[in-house]
Amino acid sequence: MESIKTAISIDKSLFAQANALARKMKVSRSRLFVLALEDFIREQENRELLEKINAVYEDEPDESEKILRRKTRKSHRRLIEGQW
Repeated sequence: MESIKTAISIDKSLFAQANALARKMKVSRSRLFVLALEDFIREQENRELLEKINAVYEDEPDESEKILRRKTRKSHRRLIEGQW
C-alpha cells in the first residue's frame, strides 16, 4: 500500500489526547489517526447504507404484498399448529 504524508491542524488538547491514547495503545500517532479515519469512513458508509435500506422500506406495502403476507401467515399457522 502506498503511503502519502499529510499535515493536519488540530486543537492542542485533542493532540494531547491523541498522543496519550497512542502511547496507551502502543501505536504511533500516525497509526492512531489512520485507525480513526478508517473507523470514521466505515461508520459513514454504514450510515449511508442504513439510509438506503430505510428509504426502501419507508413506503407502506402495496396490496399484493399485503395479500402475500396474509397467505404466508396462514401457511405458517398451519405448519406450527399443534407443535407448541
